[in-house]
Amino acid sequence: LGENDMMAYLVMMANRLLELRRVLKPTGSIYLHCDSTASHYLKIVLDGVFGKDKYCNEIIWKRTSAHSDSGQGSRHFGRITDTILFYNMSAADSTWNPLYRDYDEKYVDRDYRRADPDGRRYRLDNIQGPGGEKKGNPFYEVMGVSRYWRYSKERMQALIDAGRIIQTRPGAVPQYKRYLDEGKGVPIQNLWDDVSVINNRAGEFLGYPTQKPIALLERIIQASSNDGDVVLDPFCGCGTAVHASQSLGRKWIGIDITHLAISLIEKRLRDAFPGIEFDVHGTPKDLDSARDLATRDKYQFQWWACSLVNAQPFQGKKKGADSGIDGLIYFQDDNGPPKKIVVSVKGGENVSVAMVRDLAHVVKREKAEIGLFVTLADSTDPMRKEATKEGFYDSPVGVSFPRLQILTIDALINRKEQARYPDLAQGGHTFKKAKVQEKETVQNKLF
Repeated sequence: LGENDMMAYLVMMANRLLELRRVLKPTGSIYLHCDSTASHYLKIVLDGVFGKDKYCNEIIWKRTSAHSDSGQGSRHFGRITDTILFYNMSAADSTWNPLYRDYDEKYVDRDYRRADPDGRRYRLDNIQGPGGEKKGNPFYEVMGVSRYWRYSKERMQALIDAGRIIQTRPGAVPQYKRYLDEGKGVPIQNLWDDVSVINNRAGEFLGYPTQKPIALLERIIQASSNDGDVVLDPFCGCGTAVHASQSLGRKWIGIDITHLAISLIEKRLRDAFPGIEFDVHGTPKDLDSARDLATRDKYQFQWWACSLVNAQPFQGKKKGADSGIDGLIYFQDDNGPPKKIVVSVKGGENVSVAMVRDLAHVVKREKAEIGLFVTLADSTDPMRKEATKEGFYDSPVGVSFPRLQILTIDALINRKEQARYPDLAQGGHTFKKAKVQEKETVQNKLF
């Protein structure tokens, strides 16, 4: 492969897979999601780390029915599938719960045509012994028909007494009544074509670029873990795996490198599970750690600071010119279109009146109602006086809010003050809220 992005990625993944193997229980499994450009390389890495005998499946997820890269002008077939590589630590001891899909309606209508007087649907199944005498099947007469049967005489009579063996007409070979409601469904295979990709019309859509559907993660978690087990997602993104784990009664640990992702997950979990308790490690907890983050990575600092006022970072993961906007909040306090709040974050030790004036200009340019000036350094009297010149936003709900607000990181961390704007519960949003079935569960502290 040489020295290139793919080799760098595989080296990065190999180191992490070694650590994942170290912490994986003997009963545990690992699922690695990837696309066709890397799946074959990653399988070799997984074989090397876990052992080729630990390979279980290459699961093909059909995430969509059509894709724009198969449109006019392309010179390849449409890429509509992703790969999930499934390994476990022990073929004999790993946790495994077979899963089933509902029967197809056409199959039910075709095969379960018959019904009892109470409406209970059934189909007729063959009870003759395959292989006859050679396979040890007994030969005797049932309802005037002599055959090799798959049941002993005693078992056959018990089924007849229970009404499970019937003869459709005199002389016909008796058959077994198999009821529809006794079937578990169709066992799930390694082609998953019943879980659709998330689009911007889906209720659980959060706008995160690599978001996976909850149904996909729930299937994986249900198959390879039990209630109370621990699920680890070391690249948790917008938190779908930890969300699914919480819904299914599992304990969980999620890891991500960006404060954007962590902030989104915190909001997502608190929206979905009111009263939930969990610990977050690695985010600033005091002014010194906030300064450290601002020094190391100003973009990560901006994304984290936006979360303190419940704002969505303006550029997501992109870096570059921000036009004076670091975060956005939308709210709706009347029947008109959503209204806007712009956020400006300053991570330097020196702030000035000019910066406050700049934010005031951005508020006017963006036709926003409120501007939030979030600063690591303390504000000055001239800055606060400049902010008060902008007056108030008078909400139709009867409350007025300062149009320009200066908020210090220290005060926000220690909850000495908070941003003031109309209640988002009235229809506004920052990060989108995923629609889920809420359950009254509490996540225990992990440490």
